[in-house]
Amino acid sequence: MSTPKSVIELAKKSGAKMVDIKFVDTFGTWQHFSCPIRELTEEIFEEGLGFDGSSIRGWKSIEASDMLAMPDPATAFLDPFCAVPTLSLTCTIAETDTREPYSRDPRAIGQKAERYLSSTGLADAAVFGPEAEFFIFDNVQYESRSNGTFYSVESDEAVWNSGRDEMPNLGYKIRHKEGYFPVAPADTQQDIRTEMCLTMEELGVKIERQHHEVATAGQAEIDYRFDTLIKAADAMMVYKYVVKNVARKHGKTACFMPKPLFGDNGSGMHTHMSLWKKGKPLFAGNEYAGLSQMALYYAGGLLKHAKALCALCNPTTNSYKRLVPGYEAPVNLAYSGRNRSAAVRIPMYSESPKAKRLEYRPPDPAANPYLAFAALLMAGLDGVLNKIDPGEPLDKNIYELPPEELKKVPNVAGSLGEALDCLEKDHEFLLKGDVFTRDFLDMWIATKRKEHDALRLRPHPYEFFLYYDV
Repeated sequence: MSTPKSVIELAKKSGAKMVDIKFVDTFGTWQHFSCPIRELTEEIFEEGLGFDGSSIRGWKSIEASDMLAMPDPATAFLDPFCAVPTLSLTCTIAETDTREPYSRDPRAIGQKAERYLSSTGLADAAVFGPEAEFFIFDNVQYESRSNGTFYSVESDEAVWNSGRDEMPNLGYKIRHKEGYFPVAPADTQQDIRTEMCLTMEELGVKIERQHHEVATAGQAEIDYRFDTLIKAADAMMVYKYVVKNVARKHGKTACFMPKPLFGDNGSGMHTHMSLWKKGKPLFAGNEYAGLSQMALYYAGGLLKHAKALCALCNPTTNSYKRLVPGYEAPVNLAYSGRNRSAAVRIPMYSESPKAKRLEYRPPDPAANPYLAFAALLMAGLDGVLNKIDPGEPLDKNIYELPPEELKKVPNVAGSLGEALDCLEKDHEFLLKGDVFTRDFLDMWIATKRKEHDALRLRPHPYEFFLYYDV
């Protein structure tokens, strides 16, 4: 779909009775409201649909709450999870008086990042390919009270259920860190992942592969085809929507928390990036690992701003349970060809110039994709514009380096609080082109500090195990 007229024709041909208006909030969750299909006119694509922005986290105050949802015809699809035929449209949010994009709307921030890229003359397209991991659990329970707290997740395929009376227990439980790539009967979720893939394909998301991931308890990964920034972020919203709803259809629950299990791998969102101009790739060249000098400078920008980037690419307290050594998490800031222990990896599967890209490994799937991709682009462009040298590559296994060498390799932020401190000190690169605003960053930092403090102030069950008898 590329025009309002073609969207209306699709609605008529499909017999849609409702149109669902979706938009992403500050922290990466889709919100929506629905209208009868008669409201779907060409005018709404120009005039927008009004709603109350004061009830959206981090947005308007009640005295200035009117906002406009501006549908993008390119995002139209028939929602596969609605009993009544429903056409879905994703929107950018605009101010009612000026019709200008709202400065706190993540999709608008992503669009501004694309426009800023064009204004530099360096390239006309930034291409992103995220690899989001997630868990498919059979059950989840959690509660937090002033006098107690707990959480529990369950999976029939998890190693901790090897002794459970399942009448009969047939074994084939996946041990910690052994989930990559066993076939059935150990892998019990081939069909559910395939259904997720085929549903996404029907909605226009081009799937490249699916598989069980390293951790036990149903960790999964589905990869989709790279695309330009906004299209890739739009696809990630569809991805999460489909994964969660297909899981629910099968009586299961999908979890995108970075680290829901202790003692096993967490879920990342390794993000592949490259710049293009007039249909030609700009990251291929004769430098290290077949990269161009531009690509190396881009890597330099990523590494220079990596700790500040954590505040947007690893935006939860739980994110820093994953960013620890020993679970394939890239806590050390370096770049390398092939080496998955480096924060910036150069995939070496193909010598084709079109395949040359940088893979930034720290992000996790809790990130809002529009904000994360925009921030990564701004950091990389800062590296290119200021010719930031990434230093020497690190082609050794970082986790096996002797302590004296390891000390020379800087780390990502160690907590959400540290990441927010770094963002406060290092954010000028995000303000260029008015992509991010100080108002947005101030709101983000203040809100995330409340999350950080909320966890910091609460007793932890393991503290009772350690200290109850002191």
